[in-house]
Amino acid sequence: MSEPLPSSVEELAGLVIELRSANADLLEVIAGLQAQLAAQTAELAELKRRLGKDSSTSSKPPSSDPPYRKPERRSSRRSSGRNPGKQRGTPGSAMPLVDNPNETIICDPDSCAGCGADLSGAPVTGTARRQVTDVRPPPPPWVTEYRIITRACPCCAAHTPGDAPAGVTGRAQYGPCMLARAVQLLCGHYLPVARATGLMASMLGVSPSTGFMAGVRPRAARLLEQQFLPRVRELLRQVGVLHVDETPVRADGGLEYVHAASTEFLTAMHTGGRTKDDIDAGRVLPGYTGTIVRDGYAGYAHLIDAHHAWCGAHLIRDLAAFHRVDPEGQFWAAAMADTLTDAHHHAQAARAAGHDHLDPEVLTGIRRRYRGAFSAGISDNRSRAGPLAKDALTLACRFRNHEDMILRFVVDLAVPFTNNQSERDVRPAKIQQRTSGGCWRTLTGVADFAVVQSYLSTATKWGLDSLDVLTQLFTTGAWLPPAATPG
Repeated sequence: MSEPLPSSVEELAGLVIELRSANADLLEVIAGLQAQLAAQTAELAELKRRLGKDSSTSSKPPSSDPPYRKPERRSSRRSSGRNPGKQRGTPGSAMPLVDNPNETIICDPDSCAGCGADLSGAPVTGTARRQVTDVRPPPPPWVTEYRIITRACPCCAAHTPGDAPAGVTGRAQYGPCMLARAVQLLCGHYLPVARATGLMASMLGVSPSTGFMAGVRPRAARLLEQQFLPRVRELLRQVGVLHVDETPVRADGGLEYVHAASTEFLTAMHTGGRTKDDIDAGRVLPGYTGTIVRDGYAGYAHLIDAHHAWCGAHLIRDLAAFHRVDPEGQFWAAAMADTLTDAHHHAQAARAAGHDHLDPEVLTGIRRRYRGAFSAGISDNRSRAGPLAKDALTLACRFRNHEDMILRFVVDLAVPFTNNQSERDVRPAKIQQRTSGGCWRTLTGVADFAVVQSYLSTATKWGLDSLDVLTQLFTTGAWLPPAATPG
């Protein structure tokens, strides 16, 4: 049965007050639920952004991308319009025939395939050549014995031994070619000691101990520290543009960093922590006055004598991380990424045309688009709550505060858009760690690898064979780059 209606003004006024109070409580509950929903929405967006991070949206290496998830096509490169594979009209290639084979076997028919007649002495109408190239078991190792003759002087009875060749100091030892191949397997092909030892036995017919193999890398590193590293550091300090990067590696139960300073023709790596003192320990960057191309790590900020250029690839990955999570709310990130990409293409075209600077109008247009993008990012995210908006605001402010460093590549065309050179040079440290079970046993092992890899990387950039320069290292001494660049 329904309640009776109010019969007086007083009762009606009381009902109105009661309804207002209930409505206020309901509005408060609704406001609380809306705030909770907004917070959960922001938290969900942040979690999606973190879960969606991969090598295309962060500084994580490609090896960390999940193998079970097919990556989307996210490259900012523009299509060349060519089909994949061999291009129409280009010459083909095939395995060539050898003019002087080691063995020739004649395949001569005995009887006719049609009637069975004897073909002995029948005229030859054609000859087809087919060759099979194969390998044979390794020959026994070549052992050279030096017999050191000692003679007694008939006058004073002193005993004088003969002079052994340089480097022949032990009772039994391996020669420079053996040492070079061991170092090549360990540092050039990133094999663990045990696997490299087994490969030496199967490929060369020599069975060194694991102790010998473990001692080859530090032996090479000590030789390279004498002349090669000082020479490369000296040359690196002379160049106008220098790439630097650092990557963490696991060693001795903790984290160690491998630092690289490099150019197209030189590489110098060292290990340490991540402080400015560890960066300076490479003895290349302190006092350097050229342009340093790097990522956004603040540890390089103390190098005030040099100009700094921010890697564009890192910035585009950071922008993509926000835009893919919230395309409408973070539209400024797409605008900024397009601006950087277009600026890169303008710089490439200017270099190809032989220019040393961009057209002033083009440069003005780039700056106008750049400033409009970060201004939109700042204004859009200041009025929003949540971790996504907070981090996006931080990124937009970074573009505002470091405009000169980020746009260095369009002001100075000698500066590249990315820091890919240094990233490629430091990557072998990660490859070696992965093939060795995910970590290094000792910090010394990482340091020695960095020294030897500096040598191999530099020699390869000069077009030299790694085995040849390693053999030279153990024979007459390290190969030294003649200049910062060829020619």
